[in-house]
Amino acid sequence: MSDSAPDSRDYTEVAESADFRELQRRHRSFVFPLAVLFLVWYFVYVLLAAYAHDFMATPVFGSVNVGLLFGLGQFVTTFIITMAYVRYANRRLDPLAEKIQGELEAGVK
Repeated sequence: MSDSAPDSRDYTEVAESADFRELQRRHRSFVFPLAVLFLVWYFVYVLLAAYAHDFMATPVFGSVNVGLLFGLGQFVTTFIITMAYVRYANRRLDPLAEKIQGELEAGVK
């Protein structure tokens, strides 16, 4: 371990800093609502598949039915959420995280 490596006291101070609390707030304000939204969407899909067979079997075109479209929608939603998170993190989380990291590495309190 080098002399310039931060010790646990530095990490405690960072965890209690206003910048770190803001980083946590930004992260949670994005992740929690999207997680809830996705879980609701997922459970609606599961419940419809379990209890609304006729609706899910409704043909849309050719051999494609509502259930298949909802299932594919789960994958699409996952990719959209991932892309939105990456974009959000790049714009709103990473700059603040890099600032905190820089201060920690420089020994700035």
